[in-house]
Amino acid sequence: MISYGRRLKFAFRTFFSILDHSRIPDDVASALGKAEPEPEKAPAPVAPESTDRALQMLAILQRDGRLVDFLMEDLAAYQDAQIGAAARDVHAGCRKALTRYVALESVLDDEEGQTVTVERTADPSSVKVVGSVAGAPPYRGVLRHRGWRATRVDLPPLAAAGRTILAPAEVEVS
Repeated sequence: MISYGRRLKFAFRTFFSILDHSRIPDDVASALGKAEPEPEKAPAPVAPESTDRALQMLAILQRDGRLVDFLMEDLAAYQDAQIGAAARDVHAGCRKALTRYVALESVLDDEEGQTVTVERTADPSSVKVVGSVAGAPPYRGVLRHRGWRATRVDLPPLAAAGRTILAPAEVEVS
C-alpha cells in the first residue's frame, strides 16, 4: 500500500506533469500498477511557447499557498498527521488563489458514478475514454471524473523583470 504522503506527492507531480507535458510521469504510473509506460508520441513541431504565465501561476500558488515549498519538502521524516495538517493549509491558500484568478467548470455535468454516453462528436481533449474501449463511438460507461475547463483566466499583468522567480529569498536582519 502506498503511504498517504507518497500519494499526495504523486498527485501534485502528476497534476503539473499533465499541465506541462500532457502525460503522467513514468515512475508514478509504474508505482500505481500500470504495467508499462505508454511510449511518448513525437509532438507536431510548433513554435516555442513562453513559460511566463505558467511560472506566474506557480508563483501565485507559492505566494498564497506555499505550494512550491510543500512540494519541494522531503515528507519522509513527517508523520501522516503532520502532512495532513500542512496539506490543509496549502490546499486552502492554493484554492483561494486559483478561484481568484481562474474560473473553472466541469467538462461534464453528470454526477460521478453515473452512466454516460460519449458521442462520436465528443472532443477527445475534453473527454478521455478509458477501460475496455473497442469499436467506434458512441461509448457508454461510468463517469469517473467530471473533468475541468477554465472559463476565465484573469492573471495580473506580468512584471518586466524577475519572471523566473517564483518566490524571492527572504533574509531577516536583526
